Amino acid sequence: MTANPEARSARTAALPGVGAGGVARLAEARVLVLGAGGLGSPVIQYLAATGIGTLGIVDFDTVDRTNLQRQVIHSASDVGRLKTESAAEAVASTNDSVTVIQHPIRLEPGNALGLFADYDVIVDGTDNFATRYLANDAAAILQKPYVWGSVLQFDGEVTVFHETGDASAIDYRDLHPVPPPPDTVLSCADGGVLGSLCGTIGTWMASEVVKLITGVGVPLIGRMLHVDALSGDVDTIPLRRAPGREPVRELLGDYLAFCGTNDAGASEYGLTFESLPPRDTITLVDVREPAEHAGGHLPGDILIPLGDLLASPNVNAASPVVFYCETDARSRVACAASRAVGVDARFLVGGIRASRR
Repeated sequence: MTANPEARSARTAALPGVGAGGVARLAEARVLVLGAGGLGSPVIQYLAATGIGTLGIVDFDTVDRTNLQRQVIHSASDVGRLKTESAAEAVASTNDSVTVIQHPIRLEPGNALGLFADYDVIVDGTDNFATRYLANDAAAILQKPYVWGSVLQFDGEVTVFHETGDASAIDYRDLHPVPPPPDTVLSCADGGVLGSLCGTIGTWMASEVVKLITGVGVPLIGRMLHVDALSGDVDTIPLRRAPGREPVRELLGDYLAFCGTNDAGASEYGLTFESLPPRDTITLVDVREPAEHAGGHLPGDILIPLGDLLASPNVNAASPVVFYCETDARSRVACAASRAVGVDARFLVGGIRASRR
């Protein structure tokens, strides 16, 4: 156990309004963190350092080398390990008085309510809409405070949802009443992400957890913090309950279907890597950025970054065009834009990642 725990918590106890009572509440608290990635990493690190008594970590994934740019709780030696294992080890090296409960599982409708019931606060650092809606709904049904954050490219957001049954209570469905079309959603792999911004948003999320547990300050309930790292602008945006929205009373059976992402190959214009026609019968177009293309691409392709393609979608090709990117978010957009101007276009389901499996 950590020697001299009073010394470790002294700077927290000295905070106005926190004191020894707040430190004790932190030590008794149970916080569940969804995702040990770009946002989860700083959340976990700072909550452990602050002295949260029990940290649950949900993540079924393993550490990949591409994660290390922003997922700072992991190191190069952790590549291939479960993220929950790597994160738990990092917590122990920071504060061995924290109890870590690993949940190396995928959050699903069948396990969410039972899992959330054991914790006081839910922190969502996940990166897809299906999991966010599921996490929100489970937290709302159980009336658990739900700290949410998001980062993509140079923009970050953080807020706190807490469904209390009151007519003015806010949850994620007030921010996003319906999920966006899947072909308009960029992932970090496709859109990129400023790693240091994950630290900014993640540490703010950790601060919101501390405020909720200790009762100090005013949590971001009914307000969303927006950070534009390019301009340096930080804005607080008021949120209000969507007109007519009823409280969530039960989970959906299939959140992937709700978000339209349960069958990535369902589009009539999608081709799997295995079903690609011979390369000499198609024009294979990479719509990623030049640096991504230089890092590895499919043989026989040509490079047209998505921004250039959208400016002039009429690809001059004698053969059918097949677009690809890292996953398939950008290539779906390219395909739709080119087909709209009469190009015989398809896209590669799963992108270049599918070729690496």
